[in-house]
Amino acid sequence: MTQESFADLFQEKTVTGQQLRPGDKIEAVIADISGENIFLDLGGKSEGLLSAAECRNENGELTASTGDKITVFFLAQRGGELVFTTRVGSGRAGSAELEQAFQAGIPVKGKVAAEIKGGFQVTVAGQRAFCPYSQMGLHRTESAEAYLDQEMVFKIIEFGKKGRNIIVSARALLEEEREQRRAQLRDSLHEGDRVEGTVSSIRDFGAFVDIGGADGLIPISELAWGQTAKVEDVLSIGQRVAVLVKKIDWDKERISLSLRDTLENPWDRVEEKYLIGSIHSGTVSRLAAFGAFITLEPGIDGLLHISKLGSGRRIKHPREVLSEGQAVTVKVDGVEKAQQRISLAPEDYVAKEEDEDKSWTPPPKEAPKSMGTFADLLNKAAKKKR
Repeated sequence: MTQESFADLFQEKTVTGQQLRPGDKIEAVIADISGENIFLDLGGKSEGLLSAAECRNENGELTASTGDKITVFFLAQRGGELVFTTRVGSGRAGSAELEQAFQAGIPVKGKVAAEIKGGFQVTVAGQRAFCPYSQMGLHRTESAEAYLDQEMVFKIIEFGKKGRNIIVSARALLEEEREQRRAQLRDSLHEGDRVEGTVSSIRDFGAFVDIGGADGLIPISELAWGQTAKVEDVLSIGQRVAVLVKKIDWDKERISLSLRDTLENPWDRVEEKYLIGSIHSGTVSRLAAFGAFITLEPGIDGLLHISKLGSGRRIKHPREVLSEGQAVTVKVDGVEKAQQRISLAPEDYVAKEEDEDKSWTPPPKEAPKSMGTFADLLNKAAKKKR
């Protein structure tokens, strides 16, 4: 910061027919970089000035180049030049300067110094400020350590007691940017689009994904082709994912997404992989009165009918011989791709039938001799009476 006070810098001027007020946010193009000055093309014949120090990283390397678009805030006209900033706080500033930044809505740069009761202590241009937990981001993080010693951009949302009570918010700026992106998203996003986003929240019923300006929901049923017991088995907070937009309802601010539809459908190659007679390993996923469902791979389940269970012994329910989660080896009996059905049998089902055909069978017991006809019986009875 210069010795010049913000009170002087924030004077309202009319320049080249365009009236800018302190705090006005505009988008400009970097026209040239010379030493510690960045010259901005504001459109028409207007030109602005930005300190190059604001575009250097921790190693002092310039992160901007000629032709880049950059968002800046107007400070004032000084020496015939329009002076802009990306944020206040590159150097030390007094309470008066921060109060002007508060009134003009100009972002301030701060470093998260420590976690304290209710939030974080933030150092802004040499001054101490407070940021509540709820104002650190759009979504609350489980780990406070993730913020410590981080340099972030904040908006001063409260300024009192001549600078002794400063409350800042990173969320306020993020929400402003999000609202701008949401407006752009309304015009550009359509059902059926494939987009990328970041997992922002995980619930029992699905995962919310920030797709840049709005959050969409991936229901648990749309996470994978197979059954998913827990969302955490598939996704984690902060993970980048590609999703398909299933449905958009801007009135209710609901966007339905699918991760499953971006993955290969395993049924597309089922006839090639599961040939009739082929042997496969699987896991019992569900038991029903008529048989057991066997998961061969995520999204592919086959039915092992109760009539093929029991090793020749008649059973009343599959639970008599199988349990959920049990690993089994099965043979493919039939495949109906259109109906997404696979019929299974125990690995040795046919072999057992063949063994029974070839096995030794004891000869039948000799049948008792016939006692003759009814007439013969009567004759025998008559002879005994004689």
